[in-house]
Formats: sequence, C-alpha cells, structure tokens
Amino acid sequence: MAEVDETIKRIQGHKGVKGIIVLNCEGIPIKTTLDNAETVQITGLIFNLIHKARSCIKDLDSTNDLTFLRLRSRKHEIMVAPENDYMMVVIQSPVIQSTLTALSQKS
Repeated sequence: MAEVDETIKRIQGHKGVKGIIVLNCEGIPIKTTLDNAETVQITGLIFNLIHKARSCIKDLDSTNDLTFLRLRSRKHEIMVAPENDYMMVVIQSPVIQSTLTALSQKS
C-alpha cells in the first residue's frame, strides 16, 4: 500500500486535482481523498460506466481491453485507469488554454 500512497500523494500535488479514489475490483473504495458522500456518488457512477465501456470495447474487438478512460465537462475532468484488481479515479479541474479563452472572449 505504500506505493499506492506515494502515487496518490504525487498525483494530488498536481495543479487542479480535486480528488482521487482507488477502488477494488468490486467497486468498493479502498482509498480516497474526497469526503464520503462524494466518494460514494462518484464510485457508483464511474464503476458502472467503466463496466459499460469495457464491454463496448470487448464487443468491438474481443482481443482488446479498456486501458484508460478520460471524460471532460465544463467543470471537471475525470480520468480512470482500470487494472485487474484495482481502479484509480482522478477528478480535476479542466485546464483551459489561455489562447482558447482569449479567442472566445473576442467573439
């Protein structure tokens, strides 16, 4: 678990990271930097999404598997790295490029 703690600490140090959740293969959170209510909500939704995404990839090509999932909305970016026994979920603020912001303000 020391390696997991080091990884969480390293990722948490990145600018914009709001929280990290580590789930076991059954979708139960085993480590989190978020409060309980947020952890339960995000865990339930992401765990189901990962199973659907993995199933979709397998249906398209039975020799393939999901290795990473990244979702981006206006408010958050959610990155999921599923492995066999564990899954890491990172929630962060999306990085807004200053050029794109400047262009949209001129319009």
